[in-house]
Amino acid sequence: MKKKELSMRRNGRPSEATKRHMVVGFMLTIATMFGSWEVFMSEANASGRANVVLVHGGFVDGSGWQGVYEALKKDGYAVTVVQNPTFSLADDVAVTRRALATQTGRVILVGHSYGGVVITEAGNDPKVAGLVYVAAFAPDKGESVSSLIKDPLPGAPVPPILPPQDGYLFLEKARFHASFAADLSPEAAAFMADSQVPWGVEALGGTITEPAWKTKPSWYLVATDDRMIPPDAQRAMSKRAGSTVVEVKGSHAVYMSQPEAVASLIEKAARGAAATTE
Repeated sequence: MKKKELSMRRNGRPSEATKRHMVVGFMLTIATMFGSWEVFMSEANASGRANVVLVHGGFVDGSGWQGVYEALKKDGYAVTVVQNPTFSLADDVAVTRRALATQTGRVILVGHSYGGVVITEAGNDPKVAGLVYVAAFAPDKGESVSSLIKDPLPGAPVPPILPPQDGYLFLEKARFHASFAADLSPEAAAFMADSQVPWGVEALGGTITEPAWKTKPSWYLVATDDRMIPPDAQRAMSKRAGSTVVEVKGSHAVYMSQPEAVASLIEKAARGAAATTE
């Protein structure tokens, strides 16, 4: 075996010199990737369109936004999907703020369900130009999910939330389809039920310090067949926030069953927020 080959491999393992070359090569690759990323971000915002940041709610993760994501990307928007742990409101706001910090230019911040609480607090970030609530909670100062659901409207359906387990909540699997995702296929709803993300009781109790909708324009999509947050409660919250409202026939999972309608409202918000800043 040649000396060069011996220097590259001893006992089947790379030599120290080879390792150093590998590390240098890796670092150069990373540097190139970051340079490309900066160019990409510049190109993504060159059109002047707002960035869109999507925030999921309780019991689910960010993958449910895929249809909305694809519709927005097709129309040329730069989109970020936040993956919140949903253990506490403070943690979720912090994660969302980190996502906002990576954006170049103005942002339309979108929240579904409990995600509405997160964007109400995180939306005070100066990059946020507008808020979009999708079948979401839109609390006022000092309010939380717990306070908003404490006194349900007469005749309103009661979500099948099981008693807390070690400080976390789950929905009853057998009733997940009917309550959360009635307009999705039974198979899709069953998968969602079996892959639920634990929702921290602490997150439900997290209160708003200053609602962003008091200083930022907002848009609201009411899901008319929602059995988690009653449509009348959605209408009341959107009216209080002074939101521009659209109503769409859909379940609480309307962002999955009607992604085009949700994306359309987000794009409307992006155009409206741009007009207010000109």
